[in-house]
Order: sequence, then C-alpha cells, then structure tokens
Amino acid sequence: MSEAGGAGRARGAVERLSEAVGERRRQLGTAMGEARRQRRLLLVVVCVALLLDNMLYMVIVPIIPDYIAAMRGGTAGPSAPAGGNGSGGGNRSLLPARYPPASGDNEDVQIGVLFASKAILQLLVNPLSGTLIDRVGYEAPLLAGLAVMFLSTATFAFAENYATLFAARSLQGLGSAFADTAGIALIADRYAEEPARSRALGTALACISFGSLAAPPFGGVLYEFAGKRVPFLVLACVCVLDGLLLLVLAPPGGTGARANMPVGTPIHRLMIDPYIAVVAGALATCNIPLAFLEPTIANWMKDSMGASEWEVGLTWLPAFFPHVLGVYVTVRLAAAYPHLQWFYGALGMAIIGASSCLVPACRNFGQVIIPLCGICFGIALVDTALLPTLAFLVDVRHVSVYGSVYAIADISYCVAYALGPIVAGQIVHTMGFAQLNLGMGLANVLYAPVLLFLKNVCQMKPSHSERNILLEEGPKGLYDTIKMEERKGMGKSLQPAGEMDENGMGSYHRDLKGVSEEDSSDYEYS
Repeated sequence: MSEAGGAGRARGAVERLSEAVGERRRQLGTAMGEARRQRRLLLVVVCVALLLDNMLYMVIVPIIPDYIAAMRGGTAGPSAPAGGNGSGGGNRSLLPARYPPASGDNEDVQIGVLFASKAILQLLVNPLSGTLIDRVGYEAPLLAGLAVMFLSTATFAFAENYATLFAARSLQGLGSAFADTAGIALIADRYAEEPARSRALGTALACISFGSLAAPPFGGVLYEFAGKRVPFLVLACVCVLDGLLLLVLAPPGGTGARANMPVGTPIHRLMIDPYIAVVAGALATCNIPLAFLEPTIANWMKDSMGASEWEVGLTWLPAFFPHVLGVYVTVRLAAAYPHLQWFYGALGMAIIGASSCLVPACRNFGQVIIPLCGICFGIALVDTALLPTLAFLVDVRHVSVYGSVYAIADISYCVAYALGPIVAGQIVHTMGFAQLNLGMGLANVLYAPVLLFLKNVCQMKPSHSERNILLEEGPKGLYDTIKMEERKGMGKSLQPAGEMDENGMGSYHRDLKGVSEEDSSDYEYS
C-alpha cells in the first residue's frame, strides 16, 4: 500500500508540475503576443514623431519670404503687391519689421544660419543624448523629445521676429536629438530579428521622406488661407496626441523593463569602431547632395532655365516616389540576399554620384526632375541598407543597446545639414553650381568602394557580451524570457504543455538553454 501511495503522490506531483509549466507557457505566449502588438503601435508612435520633426523642419519654407520682406522694412500679406515677395498675397498675418533693413548678403547669411541652427544644435547634443538613452532606456527620452518639439512648434506659431524664429529652430534641434535617436533605437531594440528590423526602419525612413516633401505644400496652403499660426498649431496638436499614445503604451519607468538590461558601449568607443565609422561616413556623404542642393537649386533654376515659382515649389515633390520605391526594393532585396547589404549601399552611392553630376546639364524643369529622383532613390538604398547594419554591428561587436550608435548616425546626417545652408551658397558663389555638383558626385562615387570593407560583416559572430551572459544564466523576469523566445525565432510556435519528458521539465529547460546554443546564428542576417 505504501508503494502504491508513493506512486500516486509522484503522479500527482508530476501532473501539478505539468499544469504549472503549461500555465507558464500560456502566460508566455500571451505576453509575446501582447509584446508584438505593442511594438507595432510603438512603431506608429516613432513614425509620427519622425514625420512631425521633418514637417516642422520644412514647413517654415513658405514663411521665410514674409520675414525677408520684414527685414527689408516692408510688409507681407494682403497689403503686399501680388507676387511682390515671391510668395503671393492672401490672408497671411502682417509681420512688422522689428529690426533694421539688411543688405541682401546679410539676409542670406541670416536665413542660412536659421536653417542650419537646428542641425548644429542637434549635432552638439547628440553625443549626450545617445549616452543618456543607453542609461535610462528609449521611452523617456522619446517622450522628452516630443515635449520639446511641442514647445518648439508653439514658439514657431507665435514668433514675430527673427530672434524668436531662431530660438524655436534651435529648440527643435534639441528635441530632435532625443526624439529621433531614441525613436530609431527603440525600433532596433523591439525589432531584433531580420527582416522585420529592416522593414520597420524602412517604414520610418519613408515617414521622414514624406514629412520633408509634404511640409511645404501643407504649410503653404494653411498659411495662405488660415494664417501663419495654423500649420504650427496643427503639428503641435498631433505632437501632443503622439506623446499621449506613448504614455499609454510604454510609461517611462512604469514597467522596469530596463532593470535587467546591460550597460551600453560608450559612444566614444563606438566612434572608433572601423565598421561603424565606415557606415557613418557613408550616411554623411550620401546626404550631402540633398543638403547642399536644397538651398541652392531654386536660384539656379531661375537663373539658368527661367523656372517659374510653381516649378521651383514642385522641384522635390516627384522625388518622394522613387525614395519610397528605393526603401521597398532594398527591404525586399535584404530579405532575399542579406549578405549583400554593403552592395546595396555602394550601388546607392554610385547612383547618387552619377545623378549629382547630371544636375547641371539639365535645361528645363522636366529634365531636372530625373537626377533629383535618382539622388533620392540612391539615398533610400544607402539609408535602408546601412541603418540596420549599425544595429547588427552593435549586436555582434558590442552590447545590444542602440542609443549611442544611432546618435552617431544622427550626427552623420546633421553634419551634412548643418553645413549645407551655410557652405553651399558660398561654394556656388565662388566656384559655380556645376563645380559644386561635380564635387558632390565625385565624393559619392569615390566613397562607394569603401563599403567593400563591410563585405564580411554578416559572417561575424556575436561577442560574449553582457546580454549573452545574462541570458545564459536563465531569465530573471518576463522581459528576458520574451526577448529570449523572440531570438529563438519569431516563426516557431510554442510546444503544447503535455509534450514533456519523464521528469516533466526537460523540454522547458531545453528551451531556456537553447538561446546560448543558438546564439551564434541568431545575430546573422539570414
């Protein structure tokens, strides 16, 4: 009887253990499903933040002529002669001249500094923001960036002079240093597997392009018919809604998800990594043509081909479509041939170089659209191929924390856009528009072979980082367990609770050990 009773108790213990493990698996499956839904919504939040930042960057373009008129001591708006300031009449608010008239050269300098001030401050703050993001996580800096962007947008709405515009523009750079870097890093963290990471980053890039191209007509129409404050107030309201959605999805510090995360590699160590340096150089070089053409191509079109105002205004709009096409093509190619990411970037730089050299040869509006579309298509190839490569390099060579590495990427962009509005005009004045384009094209063509240095990146194995040590010790919480299961393969379904070994825990322990055994392949593109 005693033996029978012992066997019954053993069977009962095994059954209870089986039920406990089954319940744990059900909880894990539910949590993983919720995590996937949450990350999709977080992707929406980040895309809206990037869209807002780039719309705010370009929406002031229709407003600048009024401020030029004010600097000259005139007025703008309904009392101005039709077409007198290059922007037409309408119901715009009057902007009184609160500073003395300036010479044309001084006006150009002021406008150039105004456009560059955002990128300059963003460039200075990015090293600090990247380090802070690595320490406190992604959600709080993203929320702080949205809050600063809201203040910047509100300041734009009520600005009445150059000094206030300059302050608002600089404040936007401060917000962008946190919102842009934290947003891209959040995408890389939540989409840890390929090709989902490339698709998510490609979506973000498409939103950046759409924001830059849609902002001038958006601002111009609302500014014309509803007044100068309306476009900024609309953007401010969207910014508030985006911040509230982020608070609902991921309250900063609310879940303690960062408690078990490793400390990221310092940004100065990432900067001297040769592979990351090559990627950063490519990102800066490929964006120079766009950053230098934006402030110079309008005057060149008017002088060389007698372009009308509507032609100048629509110059960059068709380029949105090849940019989105470039993102789509690169994502599909990266999914099919992930080991050729370096080639997609090199091809993009070659296309950018050739297109830049063709711009001065154009003689009418229809012709100039073609090389500009080529430039944007090439930029899409480079960005979409190399942004996921940065995250992969951090995964295999450092610690999988992404704030600092995407701060480096943002610095690369800011170098181009800080120099463009200030330097491009001077180069055109001293050397000529054709020489500017030939120089930019040659720089991209010469840099393309440098990306051969990244040819064997996809064959790298991960270093024994703090995250690997953490996962080999077993999960300390639900966050680690979810991340571990995702790294084992998003397509695998969980085993039923009843499929167990004799001791009732064999398969569960094998699942926990599987991460360290499969770690060498989880980080590869394929």
